[in-house]
Amino acid sequence: MKATFDATGDVIVITGGANGIGRALALTASKAGAQVVVCDMNEDAMASLRAEAPPIATRKLDVSDRAAVFSTFEGIEAEFGHIDGLVCGAAIQPRTNIHEMDPSEWEKVIGVNLNGVVWCYQAAIGGMIDRRRGSIVAFSSGLAHQGWAKASAYAATKAGLIAFLKSAGKEVAEHRVKVNVIWPGVIDTPQYRNANPGAEGDSWKNTLGVGSPEDVVGPLMFLLSDAATMSASVLSRDMAYTKDEE
Repeated sequence: MKATFDATGDVIVITGGANGIGRALALTASKAGAQVVVCDMNEDAMASLRAEAPPIATRKLDVSDRAAVFSTFEGIEAEFGHIDGLVCGAAIQPRTNIHEMDPSEWEKVIGVNLNGVVWCYQAAIGGMIDRRRGSIVAFSSGLAHQGWAKASAYAATKAGLIAFLKSAGKEVAEHRVKVNVIWPGVIDTPQYRNANPGAEGDSWKNTLGVGSPEDVVGPLMFLLSDAATMSASVLSRDMAYTKDEE
């Protein structure tokens, strides 16, 4: 069975969407007819994305800044009329022993990875409830339950997101709004390469395997679509084959 998606008329916001999985999703969703708005801090990467796919709109946004999130989302709704899908992909992963981590670095990880999702959720959910339609997806990680040396802050935020989003999803299910979590597995992105240099990167490749951003696009498109009739769920790609084999 071949899956196809028609996103004509949908407005999809992707935070952290200028690189990696977010970029791959932005390109696919745009080709499927959606008006995609990518929110990111990397202006060069956003310019490159606009050059490749001019219909995609971009906004510079620090998701840890609640006021900026609300202002940006209000602007998107004013310009495009509504937000149908929100994919929260903005995240940072510094590698530091937790007993050596400066409090400001801890707060930054919490601010982007956890608070940033909460602020985006709060900014988007009201319109979705009013329209009785919408889908919000955020990313967790295998580190949420297994942990990893020098990744305590990152792992803590990814575990917190599961609890937050499963709870939020149950709050709004009666309004026909979906809130779900995706656990994409180990994917070759700029953040992954920065956080897993040398032997660690080789270890992941030789055990679980390292996928490409495009491998995650299908599950994300499903979660954003009307075909996904669940909320408060975690979609996990523990092990998977890549899309390059037919």
